[in-house]
Amino acid sequence: KMGNAESNAYQNHLSRFLPEEQSDIDGLFDTLSGSSGSAGAKNAKAAKKTVTLAALQARQSAHTREPLPQPMTARLYNGMKSIDLPGRSSGLSEQIAKEQFVIFMSNLLKGNADEKISIIMRMIDKTGGPLKGKQIQEFTEDLITSLVHVLSYRKELRGWSLENTRDSSSGVKALASELLSELKLPDGTKPVGSQLLETNFDQSVIEDWVYRVPQISVFLSVVIRQGLHVLHSLPDQTNDILNLVPHCKGIKGRGVVSLFDIPAIIYINSHLPAEMQHKWQLLFSSRLHGESFSQLCAHIVNKGPCIVIIRDLDGFLFGGFASHSWEVKPQFQGDNRCFLFSVFPTLAVYTYTGYNEHYMYLNHGQQTMPNGLGMGGQHGYFGLWIDSDYGKGHSKAKPRCTTYNSPQLSAKEDFTLDAMEVWAVGDTPESAGRKGKKSILDVDPQAQALLEMAGKSRQSEGLREPMEEEEGDD
Repeated sequence: KMGNAESNAYQNHLSRFLPEEQSDIDGLFDTLSGSSGSAGAKNAKAAKKTVTLAALQARQSAHTREPLPQPMTARLYNGMKSIDLPGRSSGLSEQIAKEQFVIFMSNLLKGNADEKISIIMRMIDKTGGPLKGKQIQEFTEDLITSLVHVLSYRKELRGWSLENTRDSSSGVKALASELLSELKLPDGTKPVGSQLLETNFDQSVIEDWVYRVPQISVFLSVVIRQGLHVLHSLPDQTNDILNLVPHCKGIKGRGVVSLFDIPAIIYINSHLPAEMQHKWQLLFSSRLHGESFSQLCAHIVNKGPCIVIIRDLDGFLFGGFASHSWEVKPQFQGDNRCFLFSVFPTLAVYTYTGYNEHYMYLNHGQQTMPNGLGMGGQHGYFGLWIDSDYGKGHSKAKPRCTTYNSPQLSAKEDFTLDAMEVWAVGDTPESAGRKGKKSILDVDPQAQALLEMAGKSRQSEGLREPMEEEEGDD
């Protein structure tokens, strides 16, 4: 009988979930279909309960502010509806059966790219493929918008907020463009620009893309879990969700809006070494600490791996990841985990080429060597350079930076600095003058000498930071 085939597939999908996960999914389905758990279980008709788009939308709008934007709710519904059940013509019924609901959850939360792809195709366009690049772009932007929205709604941004970061709308577009740049046609070519938007992509190409771009699956999983509030509190085996957004320390209550937006934080964080993805701590902000190179050095030397982000006067945002503590010395430092990145107008990460080992450089007060902070390239031609005469910098890459294969990151080759931030990533090294220990200014005579040369002498006492970045400050 059809019923048996139906229940076998259903049972196989159900068995992917732990018992407490199954009851969570049952509870959600019962809520959406309007039946209560206990009565539903006793009632043989419970299995015949169905969910409609209106019920999904009503669940969303029952709250004052919707957990998920309406376009994403409609996409989830189309994904559920696309699942074929034996003995039932797919797509004809507007109702979602429990089997469809469970298989949808199982494939998207526990499945591989092959299992996810037909659902994702229908979420992009309810008729299935082939799909135009423009439709894939709209889906990807919807997905990232929903991710930011739902993390904010559920208070899962870990100390970041839409108030203390740059507006995310341009970041959504930039991240979608970066993910779409991985779409490859069967012959290996990557269409770009308007050509990309008009190209037709078939299922195999989109499956390959979902397989190679893990963010799509991770974002979908978070949007489903947090948006529908299902399986959200259960421990997950994957670290990619755990460290999707790093804990933010040091910005709270200081009236500063970061140069980063939420999509850029998620994207840059995913490129950091895994052991550094759990926490970012603000070390230096030109708006808090002033526009001074000696201030910059005092705040970042010996503080462990860092992210530097800069905005030039033309509004371009770019920076680099330094894999080691910055030290003031006339030699290059760091290793091949360092990278450069762009945040605006495009979002991209540029990793080492193997051509040279000019990863990171910090020097001050020397007569014979360049003084400033640099990453990649060579003296006079850095991929990223901030001069010790604070406020000036350059990004010289004709045509590409030798160390990182990055293009010119700033609007003009020689730029004027508008704002700068440095974030320590991962756990603070023991030597970095934690609470109750000596200040960096006491343990590092070099930093002390720098300040004296800059005419700051023992006014450096004023540089000591209030240690408000306690573990619980988010």
